[in-house]
Amino acid sequence: MGRSKKSKARGAGGDDLLDSSDADSVGSSSTALSDLSISYATENVNSHEFVLDKYIDALYEKRGSTREAALASLVDAFESFMLGGLVENKYATLLSLFNTSIKKGSTKEACLASRAIGLLSITLGAGSSSHETMVESHPQLSKVLQTWSDASKMISALDCLAVVTFVGATDLAETEVSLKAMWDVIHPKSGSNVGTVRKPRPPVLAAALSAWTFLLTTIGSWRINTDSWKEPIAFLSTLLGAEDRAVRMAAGEALALCFELNLLDISPSEDADDDTGVPGSSKGKLFLDMQALKAKIAGLASNLSAEAGGKGADKKNLSDQRDLFQRILDFVKYGKCPEESMKIAGKRDVLRVASWSELIQLNFFKRFLGRGFLKHVQDNGLLQDIFNIKADKAETLSSNDKVKLRH
Repeated sequence: MGRSKKSKARGAGGDDLLDSSDADSVGSSSTALSDLSISYATENVNSHEFVLDKYIDALYEKRGSTREAALASLVDAFESFMLGGLVENKYATLLSLFNTSIKKGSTKEACLASRAIGLLSITLGAGSSSHETMVESHPQLSKVLQTWSDASKMISALDCLAVVTFVGATDLAETEVSLKAMWDVIHPKSGSNVGTVRKPRPPVLAAALSAWTFLLTTIGSWRINTDSWKEPIAFLSTLLGAEDRAVRMAAGEALALCFELNLLDISPSEDADDDTGVPGSSKGKLFLDMQALKAKIAGLASNLSAEAGGKGADKKNLSDQRDLFQRILDFVKYGKCPEESMKIAGKRDVLRVASWSELIQLNFFKRFLGRGFLKHVQDNGLLQDIFNIKADKAETLSSNDKVKLRH
């Protein structure tokens, strides 16, 4: 796939962004969103560009609060409007400035910039521009994860990495690089000069599990070596016993997807020894191990679906946990897929999902886009392709023909 030639932005990747002298105070940043609303209402392309240029100018300012205000306004604009036509010729400039904010800005600025990159990728949609967005942002996002920065900064980087890879990756190899970066947060191992293993805080762990699972939905029919999944799945099963409920639920969704992708399924014939035609000492053991692991996960899911609430327990979260693990148990034991639907416009347009892959994608996009989800699912071609939404009628997603980004 061809890539657009990256235009060079003033201060991109250098020190100009933080060292340039302040221009006039950019008070207009606080009203930029309302300006953009007016410009869209009047359908004045020139005014659209003028407002966007004000955001860009503010991102060059030395004062951190000014850049933060500009980023916050940009995030609002990406959520509220479809800016594809407006940013297609400016995305490289925006991307460069966002990356610099992640590298040199405050934690708040870095979090806003990570979110802005993810929203930019969703706005651009599948293609060479989103691929470049992934390639250019990946090193900086990975560095945030590798250096174990502030928890909120890591969570923002995880979400961003999941989105840009989901939209921009063109093959399994690119997806695997991001999956590994996320897994290194989920299950870190000590380095050669480190005696102890760093453990992520529960909110970071839950976010990493969610991002990893979301991205795993894209592997589709790519053939996977089941042997390589034994250790990850075994580790995920241990997280079902974590103290933090959000971690338990995120691990449960990951395991449900592993079941759906048949990552635990090995037949005795597939696992047979080449010489004897019967399970061998090592390969046959894998089959037995996977069967035992499936039984263990089913048992844990059963327990969590019926967990009693202790004194002071959060009843809403406990109810959500019970519902999730009952769904997982129904799927593991009876093959019953989860089903959900939501209205997206008017009375006839309904988005329906009927598999774990689809449900995980839907929930991740709803969370990431926040209040902008309905706007994007109604008008963004990327999401309409992912969820097979047509203008004239609602479509039900088929488990046998999973709707995912096709690169």
